Amino acid sequence: MSWDPVQYLRFESERLRPAQDLLARVPVADAAAVADLGCGAGNVARVLADRWPTARIVGVDSSREMLAAARTATAGSARFEFREADLAAWAAPANERFDVVFSNALLHWLDDHGAVLARWCAALAPGGVLAVQAPDNFAAPSHTELFALARSPHWRERLEARVRAAPMAALDAYQQWLAPHAGRVDVWSTTYLHVLAPAAGGEHPVVAWTKGTTLTPFLAALDTSARAEFLAECGAAMRRAYPTRGDGSVSFPFKRVFMVAVRGG
Repeated sequence: MSWDPVQYLRFESERLRPAQDLLARVPVADAAAVADLGCGAGNVARVLADRWPTARIVGVDSSREMLAAARTATAGSARFEFREADLAAWAAPANERFDVVFSNALLHWLDDHGAVLARWCAALAPGGVLAVQAPDNFAAPSHTELFALARSPHWRERLEARVRAAPMAALDAYQQWLAPHAGRVDVWSTTYLHVLAPAAGGEHPVVAWTKGTTLTPFLAALDTSARAEFLAECGAAMRRAYPTRGDGSVSFPFKRVFMVAVRGG
């Protein structure tokens, strides 16, 4: 599955804000090594480097396209290292520990969150901090309408297997999964109200948003002709669910889950 860094970064400020809000809650004054899991195009890695000016930043992602964009964005700086890895199975090498393990908008793509979080906590040095943010917007029309379309008779055979209708757990589950690995755990949720500007060519703004994330695995399963047809049907559904304002913009509420766990020692 190919990811498009340009499409993803069309809403860079909106996508970056949760990472910045999470970073503000990380109680680490000095860090020598920071892992950025699901580093994408490297925009968060640069923010982490600004927060800890002497830290080595290790970005990990499964997308070669995103990693190429990250390397370009940080070219010339020896502080950054970007690695390709299967994030569902990622664990730090035995001889490498991090003062901060940071993950922005990755966890919802993975299964078995309890085991994943245990591996991420194991990558921490004593006193290190795990900081995680993940979308939890799967009950919103941006997702339910897409999933209903993917399950419809016309698309079911090609797209139903791509549906991840409820990948996130309850907040209490995350607290319980993290507690055995941390001296202090903080878990919370926030709903952002994004006002999305009109997209080029009359494309609905929510379709433009999801083309950089949620829609990616669905579009990857279709040829060019079918992709255009599916996007047209998505656009019609989003126009019904998210009516445009007079200036063509759209109100787009988006819920996200945050976790900060401080390892003992």
